[in-house]
Amino acid sequence: MTRHVLVVDADAGDRDFLAETLDLAGFEVTAAATGVAGLMVARSQDIDLVVLDVMMPRLDGLQTVRRLRSDARTSHLPVLLTTAAGRHRDAVEGLDAGADDTLEKPIPADVLVAHVRAALRRADLQRSLNPLTGLPGNERILTELAARLQLEEPVALLYVDLDQFKPFNDHYGFLRGDEALRALAGLLREVARDTGDEETFLGHVGGDDFVVVVAPELAEPLAKTLCARFDALAPSLYDPDDRRAGGIEVADRRGVPQKFGLLSVSVGVAATISGEVVHHGELVAIATEMKRYAKSHGKPGSSYAVDRRHVGDPVDLEVDLP
Repeated sequence: MTRHVLVVDADAGDRDFLAETLDLAGFEVTAAATGVAGLMVARSQDIDLVVLDVMMPRLDGLQTVRRLRSDARTSHLPVLLTTAAGRHRDAVEGLDAGADDTLEKPIPADVLVAHVRAALRRADLQRSLNPLTGLPGNERILTELAARLQLEEPVALLYVDLDQFKPFNDHYGFLRGDEALRALAGLLREVARDTGDEETFLGHVGGDDFVVVVAPELAEPLAKTLCARFDALAPSLYDPDDRRAGGIEVADRRGVPQKFGLLSVSVGVAATISGEVVHHGELVAIATEMKRYAKSHGKPGSSYAVDRRHVGDPVDLEVDLP
């Protein structure tokens, strides 16, 4: 997909250089000579990034950055601010105004292209992250799984579900619900750091569902550690009276109070073996099945279930904490 870059510069020579350099690098380029014209283009066209000069009449680059950031239609756009040589104060003010990067003129062509590509990569990564937890979202998760499976090396997928989340969210409100999700995301990072390795990947599918991609030999220790640590963490998410009571009461649709225990996690684990050709959808389906099995075990607290069918036993499912 060709990325669309907007170049805004009052100097015709600089504008032409920027536009031609980016065009030769394979970008679609639209040029504007003023901040006002640049804003109109950014608001009306499908722009991926803006290269914007500070020195412009009427609406200068700093004012233009602020307007881009304050408009919901353009606030997400990466902005590279160009400044005259030695104008360090402009660079500082530009970053404070909301620019993502600054470049001092004259800008070598290869440096310009490298900075534009880097800014687009950062923007793509940011868009792929779940805004609540900062973990990679669905698209990034599927890309990671597909890449791991293409290598035909062993890989394990942990599907992590936060149990009793809906009544917790209904009882305490969405802000407390968001805190619980962030707490789980933070715990996943901690467990991955302590029990995983440098290749361990964490993702937030959405809502109260998370995934971990890890080497198979680390999957079960990671699941077990996660369950134990979450059960130790869960009481701190409740008000003192509810914590002492061991849960909350939430009325159902008929107004009848229902008792719900403390939050817990259910973890389903699925893994491949070396050289095994598996579609990522199949691995997700098996991990989801194991998560449901763990959730159905009926005991209080967190649990995990490991699928061992890839080693030849069709019924050897292990559910969790002793």
